[in-house]
Amino acid sequence: MVSLQAVRANNSALKELGPGLVAVFVGGTSGIGESTAREFARNTDSPRVYLVGRNQAEATRITQELQKLNPEGKFHFIKSDLSLLRNVDVACKEIQAKEEKINLLFLSCGYLTMKGREETPEGLDRKFSLNYYARMRFAQNLLPQLSAASQSNTLSRVVSVLDPNARGSLVLDDLSLKTHFSLSNCATHACTMNNLAVEELAATNPGISFVHAFPGLVKTGVTRGYGPILQTGMAALFVLLKPFTVPLGESGERHLYAATSKTFSPKSKPEESAAVGSTGEKGSGAYWLNWNGDPYGGVPAKMKGYQEKGIGKQVWEHTQDVFQKVCQEGGKY
Repeated sequence: MVSLQAVRANNSALKELGPGLVAVFVGGTSGIGESTAREFARNTDSPRVYLVGRNQAEATRITQELQKLNPEGKFHFIKSDLSLLRNVDVACKEIQAKEEKINLLFLSCGYLTMKGREETPEGLDRKFSLNYYARMRFAQNLLPQLSAASQSNTLSRVVSVLDPNARGSLVLDDLSLKTHFSLSNCATHACTMNNLAVEELAATNPGISFVHAFPGLVKTGVTRGYGPILQTGMAALFVLLKPFTVPLGESGERHLYAATSKTFSPKSKPEESAAVGSTGEKGSGAYWLNWNGDPYGGVPAKMKGYQEKGIGKQVWEHTQDVFQKVCQEGGKY
């Protein structure tokens, strides 16, 4: 476990990276995204921060608070329904028009729900799109800006917050779950495909590091998709589980550590202190992290099997096929 003292020491040293770091927080108007953005603003010198989400009122509150935390910083909000990949493209173009370099892309968009498949006009389940496809579309679109930051020998990282400890098995002939949808399958596919995607991206973009992080049990607004009865039940459950929860403020500190520590260095620039990545190689550029900042020890047998069979390439080819049909052709998957 990475101590909170070590986390804070890392975060407090971020000003040494110099002024003008640029960060994009996708899902930054609530929960872990908001908390991490707050820590980024607190610990950096004259940052430029973009929050992307749906809630204008919350975004106004947050950007005003961040401005008070760091009067020299610039804080922007981009309003967008990110369950639609074409909206992701619009948001990315807005950011790219303003920024040549991006140091951090932090992806935490999503929500919990007990509803079944909610198909978007693009032919994807809304939950699945937020937890996987939209995140990977952001990562792919912003690779030029992330690469430019890497070439300047400064921080260049993508962090996706979900759960690397994926359970269940992929339905390989129905990766988008058109005909095999269930809440369990959706969770398995989103988590496993995040795991494999960060490995594929790290392999082809060695100057950028990619992290898939488990947040632990954190009380956020992620249950907003539940009905009032279930929300009440979840609130009661959090009371019972309070001794095992991660406070939201601490979660933000820990995720900023995951987003900035040299321990999770890119493959082309391995630090002496680099952690062992998801492939079992020190400094591999792709890292699966537990809530406490530790890399998951050992590769689970199922994930190792996927790695050995090259399933990551199949997942990434499928992802590109979705992007082609929806974003390039303007159709429905």
